[in-house]
Amino acid sequence: MSAWVLPDHIADVLPSEARHIEELRRGLLDTARSYGYELVMPPMLEYLESLLTGTGEALALQTSKLVDQLSGRTMGLRADMTQQVARIDAHLLNRQGVTRLCYCGSVVHARPDRPRATREPLQFGAEIYGHQGLEADLEALHLALDCLKSAGVKDIIVDLADVRIVRSLLAGVMVDEQVLRGVHAALAAKDATELEQLTRGFPAASREGLMALLQLYGGMDVLDKAEKQLEGIAGVRDVLSHLRWLARRLDGVKVSFDLADLRGYSYYSGTRFAIFVPGGSDALVRGGRYDEVGAVFGRNRPAAGFSLDIKQLVAVVPERPLKAAIRAPWGDDEQVAAAISVLRLKGETVVCVLPGHESEVDEFHCDRELVNIGGQWVVQAIQGI
Repeated sequence: MSAWVLPDHIADVLPSEARHIEELRRGLLDTARSYGYELVMPPMLEYLESLLTGTGEALALQTSKLVDQLSGRTMGLRADMTQQVARIDAHLLNRQGVTRLCYCGSVVHARPDRPRATREPLQFGAEIYGHQGLEADLEALHLALDCLKSAGVKDIIVDLADVRIVRSLLAGVMVDEQVLRGVHAALAAKDATELEQLTRGFPAASREGLMALLQLYGGMDVLDKAEKQLEGIAGVRDVLSHLRWLARRLDGVKVSFDLADLRGYSYYSGTRFAIFVPGGSDALVRGGRYDEVGAVFGRNRPAAGFSLDIKQLVAVVPERPLKAAIRAPWGDDEQVAAAISVLRLKGETVVCVLPGHESEVDEFHCDRELVNIGGQWVVQAIQGI
C-alpha cells in the first residue's frame, strides 16, 4: 500500500473547497456573534471518562481511543463537542443567568454516520444555557436558520418533534434497556411490525399511542390529529401547544412535524428540530433542548442549541465567486514593495509572479496588474479579460 493513501472516509481538502469551507466558517461564527454568542475552543483530546460522561452508547462507539503517553490513562478523540461545551459552562465559566456559547472545530468519528460522510466533520454549533422557557428554543432555531441563510441555503424545511411525547407514553412501563432501544429504533424507522411485536406486553394506552405515532408526520394538521389520538396521555397537550408556538414563529421556511423521530433520543429532553433542503435525505442541522446535558458535571442547567457539519453544508450551497486579485512583478525595488504592501493592507490579494513563471495558470483569476507608468506603480485592468 502506498504511504500516501489515507484511511477510508478521510480526505484532504483542496484549495477551492478549503476556501469555500473557510468562508462559510467565518460567516457562521459572525452570525453567532451577532446574536451575542461567545466563541469557545474545547480540546481535541480529553480523558475518556470526562469526554463520555453522561453521553449515550452511540457516542461512545463513535469515539476513537488512545493511551496518553504521559499519564498512561485512556483518552478519546472527541466525536462531538456539545458535552465539552456543557463542561465549560458548568465548571470553567460557572456563570449565573444566561450564557451563550458557540464553537467550531474538527471532530473524529470512528465510523461515518451516514453514507458517503467524512469521518472528520468540521462541527459548528451554538448553545444557550440558563433559560427554561421556549424563548431559548426559538432563539436556537432562529440562529440556526440565519446561519443557513448566511451560507446561501434556500428552500429550507424545518422538522419539529419533542421527545417528551414518547416519554409520556412510556411513563410507568417497566421494560429493560434492550427493549426500550428496540422501541426507539422501530419508531425512528417507522417499522409497525417490529413495534407491534415489542409492545405486546405494554398497557393498551401506551401501545396504541406508540403505534399512532408512526402516522403522525406532516404539516400543522398533525398536531390536531395527535391531540385527538393521544388524548388522556399526561403532558402531551402542553407539548403540542409548545410545538404550535414555535412553528407559528418561523417565517419564510416550510415547517413539518414527525412525532416519532427519536434520533438522539438519549441526548434531548424536550423540543428537537432537524433542518433539511429539498431532496436531501440527511439533515443539515440538528438541535433542540437538552436540559440534562450539564447534570453529570454537577450543574443541571437548562440548555438548548444545535450543531452542523460545515463539510456537509459546503456540498449543498453554491460556491462563492473568487475575489479577483492583482498580479504584480517580483523584485527588490522598494517602490514596488511599498505599493504591494499598501494594496494588501487595503484588503486586496496581490500575487507576485516569480521569475520564470510568467506563463503559468492564474489560480487567483487576476483581473488587474501592478504596472510602472511614468515612474509610478499603479493598478490597471488586464487587457483581454
